[in-house]
Amino acid sequence: MNLDDFSDLIERPDGGVRRDAEERRERMIIPVGSLGRLDELGEWLSAAQQSVPVRTIEQPRVVLFAGDHGVAGLGVSGRAAGTAHELVRATLDGATPLAVLARQFSVPVRIVDAGLDCDPELLPESVVRHRVRRGSGRIDIEDALTAEEAEQAVRLGMAIADEEADSGTDLVVLGDLSVGGTTAAATLIAALCGTDASVVTGRGGAGIDDLAWMRKCAAIRDALRRARPVLGNQLELLATVGGADLAAMTGFLLQCAVRRLPVILDGVVSAACALVGQRAAFRAPDWWLAGQASGEPAQAKALDRMALNPLLDHGVIVGEGSGALLALPLVRAAAALAAELPERDPVAEEKDGADEGAEAGAAYDDAT
Repeated sequence: MNLDDFSDLIERPDGGVRRDAEERRERMIIPVGSLGRLDELGEWLSAAQQSVPVRTIEQPRVVLFAGDHGVAGLGVSGRAAGTAHELVRATLDGATPLAVLARQFSVPVRIVDAGLDCDPELLPESVVRHRVRRGSGRIDIEDALTAEEAEQAVRLGMAIADEEADSGTDLVVLGDLSVGGTTAAATLIAALCGTDASVVTGRGGAGIDDLAWMRKCAAIRDALRRARPVLGNQLELLATVGGADLAAMTGFLLQCAVRRLPVILDGVVSAACALVGQRAAFRAPDWWLAGQASGEPAQAKALDRMALNPLLDHGVIVGEGSGALLALPLVRAAAALAAELPERDPVAEEKDGADEGAEAGAAYDDAT
């Protein structure tokens, strides 16, 4: 498998349709620019859907990829290593911010176990049946995956994207449920952006103290030494310093772009996978939105590289897709406004103009 092949498969959203959407927007009763970024979102959705007027978002879905990372054993996370399955269980039980928001917005949630480090019996078969391996390797001293596992994970993500597109999903909110995932994500971003470990090291969704931050920075620095020699091959890069969940998310994002399925990215993990995807197919980011600014320095660097401007900046750092899901109502509002606001009546405008002209003429006659 060569991820560069995606470059020939992915097209940009339809520019002609976007111009038609812009022209329609100019004919609406509300002045252009008065809706701010909602105008831009509506036009982007029109181009993605190849539809003017845009269709409202009817079947969004949250897709979460889950995995454990061996590097978490170094104490780089606010959660204990190998406990990502607890996040999965809490989400399934409706006891996480993401689960609460999903209920509130009536959006279904799909969880895909790509590399959890737990007994499969602890979770439903529908979650664990896709697992590539049990946990990912400790990236500071060993590869996260074998080459075969990396390809299997990417193909898993592609298959999930196809399933969602075929089932009628019209917008995906993408997130992760991982422990140690932000360390792997920061390593990928630092490698692809050519920057130092200290520039991309954040404190993660669970939060860490200064000592843990220093351990995390050291782990990223050591992983970067292993990543730089394989920068020319995205699949090898994911195998070396990524993980099963990150490789699956990368395949998912690329195949969503192939299938013209828009995606809202969440935090630093999805941003890292998107950056790998951009390296493989430069047109792919045109199909993605950045849901929120998570405060992670690596995420900001990745989004800047992809020219993606976050929709929200509310200081939400909990991760797990929550920030991206918070952006969904904004996107749905943009679609609804673009679809349902009426256009001006040109006949009435012409009549009004004629009436105004007649009144002005009469006033001139009276004056003379």
